[in-house]
Amino acid sequence: MNTTIESFTQLELRAPILQALSDVGYETPSPIQAACIPHLLAGSDLIGQAQTGTGKTAAFALPLLNRIDLSVKNPQILVLTPTRELAIQVSEAFQRYAKHLPGFQILPVYGGQSMVVQLRQLNRGAHVIVGTPGRVMDHIERKSLNLESLTALVLDEADEMLRMGFIDDVEWILSRTPETRQTALFSATMPDRIRRIAHRYLREPQEVKIKSATTTVTAISQRFVQLGVQHKLDALTRILEVEEDFDAAIVFVRTKTATVELAEKLEARGYAVAALNGDLTQQLRERVVEQLKRGTLDIVVATDVAARGLDVPRITHVINYDIPYDTEAYVHRIGRTGRAGRAGTAILFVTPREVRMLKDIERATRQKIELLPLPSREAVADRRVLQFTQQVEAVLKSEDLSFFLDVVRNLEAAGEAELHEIAAALAFLAQRERPLQLPPAVGRDIADIAQGRPERTERFERSERFDRTERPARPEHASRENREQILERRRDYAEGKLERYRIEVGRNQQVTPKDIVGAIANEAGIESRFIGQINLYEDYSTVELPATLPEDLLAVLRRVRIRQFMLGIRRLDEEESRRDAARKRPGFSPKPSDKPRKPFRDDRRPDFSGAPRKGHGGKSRT
Repeated sequence: MNTTIESFTQLELRAPILQALSDVGYETPSPIQAACIPHLLAGSDLIGQAQTGTGKTAAFALPLLNRIDLSVKNPQILVLTPTRELAIQVSEAFQRYAKHLPGFQILPVYGGQSMVVQLRQLNRGAHVIVGTPGRVMDHIERKSLNLESLTALVLDEADEMLRMGFIDDVEWILSRTPETRQTALFSATMPDRIRRIAHRYLREPQEVKIKSATTTVTAISQRFVQLGVQHKLDALTRILEVEEDFDAAIVFVRTKTATVELAEKLEARGYAVAALNGDLTQQLRERVVEQLKRGTLDIVVATDVAARGLDVPRITHVINYDIPYDTEAYVHRIGRTGRAGRAGTAILFVTPREVRMLKDIERATRQKIELLPLPSREAVADRRVLQFTQQVEAVLKSEDLSFFLDVVRNLEAAGEAELHEIAAALAFLAQRERPLQLPPAVGRDIADIAQGRPERTERFERSERFDRTERPARPEHASRENREQILERRRDYAEGKLERYRIEVGRNQQVTPKDIVGAIANEAGIESRFIGQINLYEDYSTVELPATLPEDLLAVLRRVRIRQFMLGIRRLDEEESRRDAARKRPGFSPKPSDKPRKPFRDDRRPDFSGAPRKGHGGKSRT
């Protein structure tokens, strides 16, 4: 393999394709292109391991187009992609490279697009099909997609198709394609399942490995903020206000519902923002991406799947509002910025219980992610004043202000105020929607909280022995003014002052005690040792939590979802608590629909009740 290719003219590509490359300004092949194109031109099967943003689409599109027969109207190339966005992106790339191939036809097929339109276009004929596995399967079963003339098949982002559960569909499609086809498989990682498929369906493939995750993210500035869930929105808006090189951003969250909720909150704060998730129709999704490209949107709040294949050059920031579940997802997320050599910034929000995931990401990428100090209220105010000053100066230089000068002179002539007082009043009116001074902080400012330590609030103080941050020793006789109140709160926890809460998920929603503990611990930052007995019923459950949970924390928990169902947590009243307690008494015979599962009890968790611990047989463990 020639690794010193410095120009596309050194490759055996046809003149029309070279002309198209010249039109789009391509001169030097990227490493993945220089490594893959010769193998594919020679007709070899190929396994390419490369991250997104490395130019792999051209690595397979150019050599496959080079051998296409335009006189054959049936599909000769089939490209499978995990998402609709990537299918569109790949189709657009093929179209650019085939610009000077007369009569060339390409068709993207994916769910959410009219089946009637796709059937009509397939009937007319297409040289290349790019699609998602599900819709390609539909057309094969309908016999509307004829693969008899297929000469090449590409699996793009195979590991993502495996993660999304499409890999069985991919094998089904592979088994229905001609054995003589050429096959290329591209994947950012190479899980065992993907490698087994490669060995089964590819013939003596050439292997090319260009970049690992670490080289993909080296050009991206990575920082993290550690804070509680309830402070994320304020932290996000402060970051957006003060980032110097901010142009556009993708904010990643875990759920479809969260995309809409966060987008609405940011829009209320004056940002040009839209949600991007799988519930949007394809037309709306394409409109959002186009608005982001044109600059009429500055922020997109998206889920992992919805953002796959999204390549918008003006994206300068990727903000992980919710930490991803695995390190590969993190690398894919931040790959939306810093593409093609451009600078990019990735910011990760980490709750105290997610620090372990942060360490996993650092190990996987072999890079240290630095703590980002949040800007203080004063810094945000200074930034707003600077921007306001710049706006005033720009207006003074560029606008005709003669009418407004007359208005001000009339105000001054009225003798009610001095000129500088009038200017101050006008400035006040101009900044009313976006005050130059932030309102006073209630309690600790989030800039002080987000310094790598969990928040310690006045109402929800955790035991000192669970705070592993080293502190300098106090002088022997030093004491705090509120020491007695703090000690009293700690004694409350030691004595196990718990209260029973109801949540609106149960056995019918297929939840487990583990799901409940995980959701409450992760979203509220409540250690599992402070979560007491959990009882599961058909349509709801009860859980024992500290009686001193503040209302703002309960508001956060009400919106938490388990298996797509909202918790809707609330305190039980006395009557409900008595009924719940009665269900656990010996001899109680509930209706079948009311019968709870055996109470969940973690032997490692202290019993807050002070009563002897009981096993499943009801006998004391003393």
